[in-house]
Amino acid sequence: MVADRTSGGFGGKLRDARERRGISLRQIANATKISVGALEALERNDISRLPGGIFSRAFVRSYATEVGLDPEATIQEFVAEFPNDAATAGTAAAGHVEDHVSVESDRKMAGTFLWLIGLSLPIAGAVLYFAAAGRSGKPQAVPPNVTTPAPEPGPPAAPAPEPSAAPAPPAAAAVPPAIGPTAARPPAIQASVPPAAPAAAEKLTIVLSVKRPCYVSASIDGERTIERLLQPGERQTIEVQREMVITAGDASAITLTLNGAEAKPLGRTGEVVTARFNLTNYKDYVR
Repeated sequence: MVADRTSGGFGGKLRDARERRGISLRQIANATKISVGALEALERNDISRLPGGIFSRAFVRSYATEVGLDPEATIQEFVAEFPNDAATAGTAAAGHVEDHVSVESDRKMAGTFLWLIGLSLPIAGAVLYFAAAGRSGKPQAVPPNVTTPAPEPGPPAAPAPEPSAAPAPPAAAAVPPAIGPTAARPPAIQASVPPAAPAAAEKLTIVLSVKRPCYVSASIDGERTIERLLQPGERQTIEVQREMVITAGDASAITLTLNGAEAKPLGRTGEVVTARFNLTNYKDYVR
């Protein structure tokens, strides 16, 4: 480590390895798709110019590979040289993003729970109403059966056949009151149910394509699903229920479509950009 410090520390070691290979910064930039400015900052130990976290380590890995150094050993030296600076800043930022996604998830879950309670109250009221209407409808059919035979003033032999004929008409007459309320209410219940279906089916479909090698980190609905160097021609189709947070090491190297619509470029060539997409704001990114 003493030799490294005298020749410029960690950045000096990288520069010495590059010069021994006879490679220019422009050649490394063309091979790794990292800007020349970021490579110069790395050789000067000016890590404030680097994006931080996994992206700084990815830059170091790519540089070490191009100049013939062991990538893993070089990364360990980088983290040991800058333990409290940009080498670990990206991890904290990622944790902050994931905490934000978790809070948003809990908030939306509480809103959905309250919405379901509001929907269930009218349905419960309607069920109680039909149950009460059913109980009150049955006794109404009894009085016609009792009062119809009573007024008959005929001889004793005549009333015997009449009771068998009398119950049939009241029974038929008692059916319409029971059917009337039942037939009138079901459409109201059915009308309150369908709105729940579209809300559950809503989602955001994102198609990510890569034009040049680009390091990409993406969290979908709070879960880290992409964190690697994507190669030209790679294509990812992502289904998002709540939100996607994506960070690209080269903003112009990737193209996106949001629910079938082409999205605007995330930024300029070589620019490190973080973007957030959800069902509320994705139209702001569409051309």
